[in-house]
Amino acid sequence: MAMQGTRPYFIRAIHDWIVDRQWTPYLLVNAEWPGTELPRAYVEDGRIVLNIGPNSVRYLQLGNDEITFSARFGGQPMQVRVPIAAVLGIYARENGEGLFFDGDEYEPLPPVTDGAGGSGSEPEAKPRPALRVVK
Repeated sequence: MAMQGTRPYFIRAIHDWIVDRQWTPYLLVNAEWPGTELPRAYVEDGRIVLNIGPNSVRYLQLGNDEITFSARFGGQPMQVRVPIAAVLGIYARENGEGLFFDGDEYEPLPPVTDGAGGSGSEPEAKPRPALRVVK
């Protein structure tokens, strides 16, 4: 059985901490991560910042594999989907306090093949993930 990463748990904890203080939780997302469903018009430099405060989104689900919610962008309703691996950070708008993740902790899934072939080489060792607190 594969071990679940800690990122979704940290995201939920920081989200609760921010909301408990009546601040505004912002989610920094790698918008180019496979499987993201985002308002592309608001993406800058491959990233997007999403306000996931209780007054800004509906049906927020902070799951172990993805974050989903409904929101309006430019007056248009949209269902947003963010794989956990695409989350680069969660922080409070009011003071920037929160938690940021190493963007290289996860690797995008390789393209699906028909199972015939492959390089046969061993995958490269990944560096250990690192967390940093920004004050």
